[in-house]
Amino acid sequence: MPGIASESGKPVRYFAYENRKTGVEKMRRLGELADLVGGELFGDAQVVVEGVAPIDEAGAQEISFAENLRVLAKYRDTTKAGALLVPRDSEDVGRPHIKVSNPRLAFAQVLKAFAWAPDVIPGIDGTAVVHATAQIDEGVAIGPKVIIGEGVKIGKGTVIMGGVYIGAHTTLGDDCLIYPNVVIRERLQIGSRVIIHAGAVIGDDGFGFVTLPSGHVKVHHIGTVVIEDDVEIGTNTAVERGTCGSTIIGRGTKIGNLVQVGHNVKLGENCLIVAMTGISGSVIVGDRVILAGQSGIAGHLTVGDDCVVAARGLVAGDLPAGSYVSGFPARPHLENMRVIARQRKLPELFQRVQELERRLSSLGIDELETSETREDAGRTDVGKFSQHE
Repeated sequence: MPGIASESGKPVRYFAYENRKTGVEKMRRLGELADLVGGELFGDAQVVVEGVAPIDEAGAQEISFAENLRVLAKYRDTTKAGALLVPRDSEDVGRPHIKVSNPRLAFAQVLKAFAWAPDVIPGIDGTAVVHATAQIDEGVAIGPKVIIGEGVKIGKGTVIMGGVYIGAHTTLGDDCLIYPNVVIRERLQIGSRVIIHAGAVIGDDGFGFVTLPSGHVKVHHIGTVVIEDDVEIGTNTAVERGTCGSTIIGRGTKIGNLVQVGHNVKLGENCLIVAMTGISGSVIVGDRVILAGQSGIAGHLTVGDDCVVAARGLVAGDLPAGSYVSGFPARPHLENMRVIARQRKLPELFQRVQELERRLSSLGIDELETSETREDAGRTDVGKFSQHE
């Protein structure tokens, strides 16, 4: 197996590796990968592929991809990749290749085939603390120093890595993957095939206080969080529990790193919430919504299905389905682009205004005159201005 050192100074990658469950190195033949992605193979099906890499870094034993013909033309003569995934209308690829309808999707499927297994084996580590009433299904892996509370239920095949805390009476479905140091608070419901990355906190109290002259009185949050199937939640993201009722993350939604999801938020299905986004309490977000990086939504608003909020956009009002907005505050994207274009001309416009003021002053018109004085002198000044022109 390759080591981690690299004399060339290039980024070190792991190629074939030993599968912990089988003890066999994980390599693939090109024909096998073609079957996996449903593509058309051009070349020797017995070629051994030992790893996956970017097209500008790949070596002779690796496979990469060209997402479109432009990328293929750029790297065709310089890439050292042993094989490529390319669009179906590609020609003259110059090496073994697999033609597919969606090269990026095919690349994701190949990456999954080479992905290493989580560094936890089925069973309960001796340092874990598991309450006697917890129900742990078959094939569950519980890593070092995990704490699992009273009445917790964990579905089959789920992996819980080191340092995770799962509070009392919380339920996790089948085949979940919980990375180290995640906190999942009490009385929550998490579906199957959910991935939660390191440091995320699920079910913490919302930011709620009643302000009095004497100070701030805490509003206790006694609701829950419901995370539906196939959700992924990024590193150090926080999902607050409902004040009363539920915060809901819909099926198939993917949330990036450092995202704040407020109490009683309801996210629809198959949304994409990109890093550093903030969603205030009681917001309702429809299906297939995209919130780009560092965007935000003010509290108690509704965002319809299929909306897109561009990076750093701040939504300050309800959005109908299909909206595409940007800016601070967010407005229709094309309108915001026109505003930005005009803002860029402000220095030039300011100079023009200054020049007009100088010209008016040279005509004896005081730039600080009141509007009434200007109106009274309008006819004379216009005539004078016309004569000079």
